[in-house]
Amino acid sequence: MDDASLQTGTVASVLEEKIRNRTARAGIVGLGYVGLPLAVEFGKAGFHVTGIDVQESKVSRLNAGESYIQDVPGESVRSLLNDGKLRATTDFSIIAELDTINICVPTPLRKTKDPDMSYIVSACQEIRKYMHPGMLVILESTTYPGTTDEVVLPVLEREDLRVGKDFYLCFSPERVDPGNPTYQTSNIPKVVGGVTRNCTEMGALFYQQALQTVVPVSSTHVAEMVKLLENTFRMINIGLVNEIALMCDRMGINVWEVIDAAATKPFGFMPFYPGPGLGGHCIPIDPFYLSWKTKQAGIEARFIELAGYINGQMPQFVVDKLQNVLNDYAKPLKGSRIHVMGVAYKRDIDDVRESPALDIIHLLRRRGSLVSYSDPYIPVLQVDGQNYLSQDPDAAAADADCVVIVTDHRNVDYASLVEKAKLILDTRNALKRFTSPNIVRL
Repeated sequence: MDDASLQTGTVASVLEEKIRNRTARAGIVGLGYVGLPLAVEFGKAGFHVTGIDVQESKVSRLNAGESYIQDVPGESVRSLLNDGKLRATTDFSIIAELDTINICVPTPLRKTKDPDMSYIVSACQEIRKYMHPGMLVILESTTYPGTTDEVVLPVLEREDLRVGKDFYLCFSPERVDPGNPTYQTSNIPKVVGGVTRNCTEMGALFYQQALQTVVPVSSTHVAEMVKLLENTFRMINIGLVNEIALMCDRMGINVWEVIDAAATKPFGFMPFYPGPGLGGHCIPIDPFYLSWKTKQAGIEARFIELAGYINGQMPQFVVDKLQNVLNDYAKPLKGSRIHVMGVAYKRDIDDVRESPALDIIHLLRRRGSLVSYSDPYIPVLQVDGQNYLSQDPDAAAADADCVVIVTDHRNVDYASLVEKAKLILDTRNALKRFTSPNIVRL
C-alpha cells in the first residue's frame, strides 16, 4: 500500500485540517464503559460527538442528561448536551455526516472460548453503508491480533475507498480501569497502530486533540497484541499468586504476610494479591483471545491455559474453605446462613461482570446454603434466575453463621462487621488491621 505523506492529497489534508481545528464530527459506536468516557473526553476537547448504540435505553438516558457509567459524572453529560457537543442516537445513518468513528462494542468469548466477532462485524457492516472518502475509523474493542486487517478492513474497503488514501483505519486498545481515581481516559497513554503509516499518523493526530499522551506503533497487529500482553501479564501473575495462596493454605502459612515481606525487595518483584477469582470484562477473557489465535498458528499457550484454570478454581476453593471453617464449629454448609459482603468484581465499582461472587453464590446455593449479600454499589443481584436485594450489612452479619468478604469496598464499616459477625472468611485481606478469633483469612 502506498504510504504517501499525510499532507499529500485533498482527502488527507481536509481531514487533517478538520481534526486540528476540531471541526471534525466524531462518532462513537458503543456507549458502554469504553465508549461513553471517550465520547465525553472528545466533547470536552471541543468536538461535536455523536454516540451510536443499539440500546434505546442508553440513548434515551444520555439525551436526557443522565450518566449510567460510574466514572462519568452526569454533570459532564448535561454540560456537553447543553453546549451541543454531545448527542446519542440508535440511527446508524448519521455516519454519513461524520468524519471519525471509534468502534467500542463488546467482544465476548463463546462457551468454547473462541472470540465472538459478531458485534464488530455488525458495526462494520452498518458503517460500510454510510462510509465516504475522508473518514477515520478506529477499532477499540479488545480482540486477537489480526482482527483489524482480517475482519474489519475487508468489510470497509471498496474499489472507490482504498485504505490509507481514501479512508484511514486503526486499532487502539482501550485501557479503561473502572473506579480508578488517578488514571482515567484522559491521562492513560493511548496506543494506536494503523493499517498503513498514513492511518497511524491520522489516528495519532486525532487522539492527540483530547488525550494527554499518544503512543504510535508500527501496525494494527502490534497495537492489538499490546492489550493482550497487558492483561495476560496480570492474569498469569494473579494465577501464580493464587497458586501460592493454595500452597500456603495447605502449609498453614499466612500468604498475605509472605507477599508484604516479599514486596520490600526494591527490585525484581512486583506484588500481586490472591483473591476469590477473577472478574470484569478484560482479565478473565482477553488472554483467551491470544490463546485462541496462537492455536491457529500451532502454538499452545500453556501459561494462559494453566493460569485460567487456577483462577477459575478459586470460587470453588473459597466454598471448600468455608465448608471446612464451618465444620470446625460443628456446622454443616447445608442449611447455614451465609452472607456475602461485596458482589462487584472489584473494589468501589458497580459492575458485576464475571464477578467471582456470582460463582460463589451459585456454589453455595447448590450445597444448600441460605445466601444473602450486601453491596453498597449493587442494590439488586440476579443469580440462577433468583433476585436478591442488598441487605443491611450489620443486621445480616449478626444473623449469619458466616460472612464471606468477596469484594473489599472501602466504604464498609469493617470494625462493626468484626464486632457483629460470628465468623468471617476474608478472601481479600480487608481485615488486615484486625486480630480476632472469628476471622479466617484466605
